[in-house]
Amino acid sequence: MDRDMLHSIGDLSRRTGLTVKTIRFYSDQGIVPPTDRSPAGYRRYGPDALARLDLVRTLRDLGLDLATVRRVLDREISLQDVAAAHANALDVQIRTLRLRRAVLRAVARRGPTPMEMDLMHRLATLSRAERRRLVSGFVDDAFEVPHGNPEFETLMRSVTPELPDDPTPEQVEAWVELAALCQNEDFRAALRRMAAEQAEEPVRQDVGTLHD
Repeated sequence: MDRDMLHSIGDLSRRTGLTVKTIRFYSDQGIVPPTDRSPAGYRRYGPDALARLDLVRTLRDLGLDLATVRRVLDREISLQDVAAAHANALDVQIRTLRLRRAVLRAVARRGPTPMEMDLMHRLATLSRAERRRLVSGFVDDAFEVPHGNPEFETLMRSVTPELPDDPTPEQVEAWVELAALCQNEDFRAALRRMAAEQAEEPVRQDVGTLHD
């Protein structure tokens, strides 16, 4: 390659806006390897180094780690696959941030008790599946034995609430109250009694039919 077409680190820095230290680091990591050396031993880079550095900066700004950036540049994985996976990860982060925002607004508007504050913190850190298990475990406890009224059990399971991806402070407060109820032993015992009574209802109806 014509040496006149090669770039020094200083030239790349001026053209890309990256610092010399950053470019040298990328070079040491093999992400932007030098094409040649000057007679004095200084690194020289080919025309593709500018494109690689621009892509590296873009991917890093988007939050990709260096190992993934290198795999994209080395074409071990496609940019499309990386973009899709990263977008999915950002979706999760956005939902988490929205929930935390709603929790903070709920805290700001009502001044919760220490127990409510603990529940709000737990709510903000639980995944959707973990929140669902919190409620489903509560319902499972109420129907721990085979139920004689499957319609009632199905109804109870079908009304399990879901917290929206972008909840309002009111919805957060409602979920905190629900979580508190799910952990309240008196309420759990009351639901078990109600489930037992509902389980006996078909038996009472059958007995009444026989007497008729």
